[in-house]
Amino acid sequence: MALPLKPPIKPQLALSRKELPEGNEWVYEPKYDGFRALAFVDGKDLYLQSRGGRPLLRYFPELEFPEGRYVLDGELVILDSEGREEFDALQNRLHPAESRVRMLAEKTPARFRAFDLLAQDRSKLTGKPFEERRAALEELIAEAPGRKKSASGSVELTPLTKSAKTAEPWLVGGEGVIAKQLDAVYKPGERKGMVKVKRVRTIDCVIVGWRPGKEEGTVGSLILGLYDRNGELHPIGHTSGLKAKEKRELVKTLKPYETGERGSGDPSRWDADRDLEWFSLRPELVVEVTYDHTSGGRIRHGSKIVRWRDDKDPRSCSLDQLV
Repeated sequence: MALPLKPPIKPQLALSRKELPEGNEWVYEPKYDGFRALAFVDGKDLYLQSRGGRPLLRYFPELEFPEGRYVLDGELVILDSEGREEFDALQNRLHPAESRVRMLAEKTPARFRAFDLLAQDRSKLTGKPFEERRAALEELIAEAPGRKKSASGSVELTPLTKSAKTAEPWLVGGEGVIAKQLDAVYKPGERKGMVKVKRVRTIDCVIVGWRPGKEEGTVGSLILGLYDRNGELHPIGHTSGLKAKEKRELVKTLKPYETGERGSGDPSRWDADRDLEWFSLRPELVVEVTYDHTSGGRIRHGSKIVRWRDDKDPRSCSLDQLV
């Protein structure tokens, strides 16, 4: 490929914040629940790179990009029948069998939502302010003479607004918001010029067990569970980010609730590749936790404890809370 940027490139990252920054220097985009990807297009040649630098194109053969020579930064998403992003469907694509990948590509086609243009023709644009890169991206994606738009509509321009108020629905009903500084240059691998504010949800969970911390005599994380409609308790994730003092104190707090059952591995089978020791607890303690994403009926990332719910009946902690 005769492009001014060659793969792999580390994508620019965003700083996490609790509130949206405001001011004339900021613009806002929706945050997606997908795979970050960079697309290198040189005529009919296409190379798709993951956030970690690995090739992705074999898993998404249905993707078509407008003709030209350019490098895009964006997000791969798959939508369900109601237009919601479906992360599990993306994960199903990472399969060694080409026949299965092609079957899924036809059944659940992916889309590439472009939000930055890093190079075009012989020009590297990473040193240009985002405002200029965005204008060039809009021109590239738009239907213009001499440009072939994907027949499947697989390449889309991500929405953008200059109003924080207009962006609020993305924060309330979507995955969150990405705020970008108009004068920011693109810094591969650095957390500069961009801020992300995630949609945060809370849920009441039963503590079904705990895992030891790296330091002896400490709790590393709590294993969380929810009841289904038949009264069966299902592990759905774990906590993270416990403070050092909490890790030591929780050993004494949880001791009276231990059942005596312990094992090695993950009782929820959440991460089968890791060998984790765990201690089972009677389902009598309830905590309210925050979470951002779910996948396959489980919390995908470690959740944060908001408060202990001594007033809550463990049996009221149902799977129906997960959205």
